[in-house]
Amino acid sequence: MRIQDPHWATAAADAVTGANGGGGRPAPLRVDAQRNLEHVLRAAREVFGELGYGAPMEDVARRARVGVGTVYRRFPSKDVLVRRIAEEETARLTEQARAALGQEDEAWPALSRFLRTSVASGAGRLLPPQVLQVRSAAEEARVPQQRGALEDDGSSGAGVTELLEVVGQLVDRARAAGELRGDVSVADVLLVIATAAPVLPDPAQQAAASGRLLDILVDGLRSRPAA
Repeated sequence: MRIQDPHWATAAADAVTGANGGGGRPAPLRVDAQRNLEHVLRAAREVFGELGYGAPMEDVARRARVGVGTVYRRFPSKDVLVRRIAEEETARLTEQARAALGQEDEAWPALSRFLRTSVASGAGRLLPPQVLQVRSAAEEARVPQQRGALEDDGSSGAGVTELLEVVGQLVDRARAAGELRGDVSVADVLLVIATAAPVLPDPAQQAAASGRLLDILVDGLRSRPAA
């Protein structure tokens, strides 16, 4: 996975998803405009997932089979589109983490379920780069506010803190149960999700490679009895 930081936008336009007609509530989109928006979002997820956030808007337009002007009418800058996609991915992973917490009583099965479900769904490739900044568990303990600090620059979206908190619960439970290595941090867990789904041209080969890589990474997270 290649994710490049596109200098996340902090302008008010970052929430734009439709025409606003001079302020107030966005006007409803026409059927064809709504269809184009859905095509652009789907194409952006595919292109950025394959090539990283450094991919140009022209690639998104070609994948969506629309003119690049259509993309810019919906998203006035690349930063706005990137932020929209990253926020959707963050919300998706948060829901998967909550489901794992609610459906598994034991700590390690809950964490393992989250990892496997997220990787199988293709989630993680589009997370904001800030979320994947690896810190050790000791650093997290020394800086308790770390899980919320990523929002301080206004660049990561309101969902990042929630994602880190929910995944943090999975990590803390597994660590407290003695089943997770003591040096594993929340960012480490998210990095596993982001890297365990390589993009390969053949779907069967991709699924096999992803499953094998995830098995190796998950095994590396588990604590080992003292020799």
